[in-house]
Amino acid sequence: MSTISAGTTSGTTLVATGNTAGTLVFKTNDTGSGGTTALTLGTDQSVTFGGAVASPYTGFKNRIINGAMVIDQRNAGASVTATSTGSFAYTLDRFSYRATAASKFTVQQNAGSVTPPAGFINYLGVTSSSAYSVSASDFFSISQLIEGLNVADLAWGTANAATVTLSFKVYSSLTGTFGGSIANSSFGRSYPFSYTISSANTWTSISVTIPGDTSGTWLTTNGIGMFVNFGLGVGSTNSGTASAWASAQYFAPTGAVSVVGTNAATWYVTGVQLEVGSTATSFEYRDYGRELMLCQRYYCKTFDIGTAPGNNVSGNGELLGLNIQSGSYEPGQSWRFPVAMRAVPTLTLYNPGAGTASQWYDGTNSSANARAVNPGNSGVWFDNTGTGIGGSRYRIQAVAAIEL
Repeated sequence: MSTISAGTTSGTTLVATGNTAGTLVFKTNDTGSGGTTALTLGTDQSVTFGGAVASPYTGFKNRIINGAMVIDQRNAGASVTATSTGSFAYTLDRFSYRATAASKFTVQQNAGSVTPPAGFINYLGVTSSSAYSVSASDFFSISQLIEGLNVADLAWGTANAATVTLSFKVYSSLTGTFGGSIANSSFGRSYPFSYTISSANTWTSISVTIPGDTSGTWLTTNGIGMFVNFGLGVGSTNSGTASAWASAQYFAPTGAVSVVGTNAATWYVTGVQLEVGSTATSFEYRDYGRELMLCQRYYCKTFDIGTAPGNNVSGNGELLGLNIQSGSYEPGQSWRFPVAMRAVPTLTLYNPGAGTASQWYDGTNSSANARAVNPGNSGVWFDNTGTGIGGSRYRIQAVAAIEL
């Protein structure tokens, strides 16, 4: 029998004892005749713990949804030109842009067709459309808005606010100090962060540790819990001191590289992860089906996953209208959403056989009276506003959206 001992200055000891049967026993405060068993390792490789086991976070470690950029329900890989919008407009699932001037950049899944970093097959790609000089009040960004229920455990806005680490892989035709920010729902609190790309056109791994905010209001409801922003060009009014919490709307640190300032400049990102703690761990890969379900809480469609919604787009997933009024041939059909959505969604109806929206279609005829009736967060009923239209086998397609 052999014994290995380890002790601490407080007097606690850990003793590992092996016997001729091949069993290895770890005990604390073992004086040779007793002690408390902490762990037993058997010859069959079984492990028995004497108490509770402290393990790494194995739940929803990554609070970013679609961080590997694999889901693109809206565009099916097509390029999107950023319009001027005061609100956030969505591109790849759960990722949105905000722009104070129109047509300054495009967003596309796998833009430029570069080789993604090891372990990934997709990325979100931004390409500058001009050499735009950013004014003081301008801001251009790519963001993810995280639901408050998904970050409630961080306890931000309290003395117990948890530290988090944001990590990602980034690739750009530009070099220098780039930036972004984390902010609360009102942008009354924000934390600009900076990161450096030293080599152009090379995937670079970035890790930023952010101390939890003990001030401000951070929602823990199904509203906006926090913004995670990546600046693409931000004027002085919306830029602040890096690595410091501020009671202001900041999208990036002062002096960060402006991607929109160089014509045809590129900025690509993937592997985005936000996790509790002060150290970046390996990217949490979730299976495709689970990642899709997480996205569908905010946006879902009757169209196939690889088909961008639109009128005059026929194919799988069409809802077939049943005759709900005898003799009048009014079509009606229900749609059960694939998952319960964040709240009651906005419904958009599409004509699968012609260019006019919100119409049932039977291959020849259309009707402009299609409507969504009493939608809930789990499903909806469509009819034709009590109007019969004749014909048979009327079909329709739909999108449900309730983004943050």
